[in-house]
Amino acid sequence: MRTIDISPRPDSSAPRSPFFTVAALAALFGFVGWRVASASSGAPPSGAASTAHASAASLAQRESDLNAAERATIDVFRRVSPAVVHVTNVPRAARGRSFDDVVSGSGSGFVWDTDGHVVTNYHVVQRSVERGDLVYVRFAGDESPYEARIVNVAPHRDIAVLKLVDRPQAPLTPVELGQSTNLLVGQHVYAIGNPFGLDQTLSSGLVSGLNREIRSVTQHKIDGVIQTDAAINPGNSGGPLLDSRGRLIGVNTAIITLSGADNGIGFAVPVDTVRPIVDEIVATGHVTRPGLGVELLGDFEASRLGLVGVGVAVVQAGSAAQDAGLRSAEATRTGRVRIDEIVEINTRVIRSRRDLFDALDGRAVGEKITLKVRRGQELFETQLKLQALQN
Repeated sequence: MRTIDISPRPDSSAPRSPFFTVAALAALFGFVGWRVASASSGAPPSGAASTAHASAASLAQRESDLNAAERATIDVFRRVSPAVVHVTNVPRAARGRSFDDVVSGSGSGFVWDTDGHVVTNYHVVQRSVERGDLVYVRFAGDESPYEARIVNVAPHRDIAVLKLVDRPQAPLTPVELGQSTNLLVGQHVYAIGNPFGLDQTLSSGLVSGLNREIRSVTQHKIDGVIQTDAAINPGNSGGPLLDSRGRLIGVNTAIITLSGADNGIGFAVPVDTVRPIVDEIVATGHVTRPGLGVELLGDFEASRLGLVGVGVAVVQAGSAAQDAGLRSAEATRTGRVRIDEIVEINTRVIRSRRDLFDALDGRAVGEKITLKVRRGQELFETQLKLQALQN
């Protein structure tokens, strides 16, 4: 803000009388003498110091009027909010333009450790993963955007881990980790995030349900999900869900809504699911999960081709699927397409990619499974040893 001085300026051309000069000097010496006397007598300070003293006293008075629950909520926000960040995606072509003019998607996140790792949802940074956009984070009370790189992502659990390239001068404050296995319906919870771009927004509510099931953007099942009625809106994604002591119990990820805004049903990926994924990414840079070693046809393509099960588009060389005898899709001399269809896994019927993902969920690398495969008019079973897949 520009300040303009509008006080009248004395006319330098006007003569001043000796009486005016003597009077001015007398007033000056009198003022200095009064200030010295005040300081030596311990008189209360004036100006900015007295204003700060009055503000602190006023704040203390206001807090003394609060009940215990309100003071506890305020304490949680004060302790945890410095760890909550605003995550934004910026196209690389937008360098040099106004930051706020080029943001192509945003959400929330939180500091995981003092090394500069930040956790958020995969769908918050999905555009950056797919298009190579830049990722920036902003901290509470600091308008500077700090660049971060994507260490790795776990789309099947809607988790992404970032690492700050630039760091603020203030020390990083990680969120304290809690547990999600011992939660009870009715516990008080808090959500901190940036709904609709409104930084550092706090909402509170209850654990309203446990062991819910939602789908990630890749249609993988996420189970054990926490349901809460704490207000979660667009922009809250990736932010922390906290217990009454301010410990992380989940990562806010989704809502059920008919309007696009909060309807009192929000979901968070439980911290006991998040922790091993983040720890593996931080330690190795990878996310390991069991798989077949194939690329699958989409459900729409499978339906168009009249397939009953899940079609195998490509079998990767040296993969578990190749060892089990599966083949990539190929065109015959007559112009037809020969495709292996997975129709059962361990006697579980497979009719879609979602069915296949669910059948593999919770299994371990090296575990053996039985596939039933249809190849044209032939139907056969084969054993497959699940291999390690890395993002």
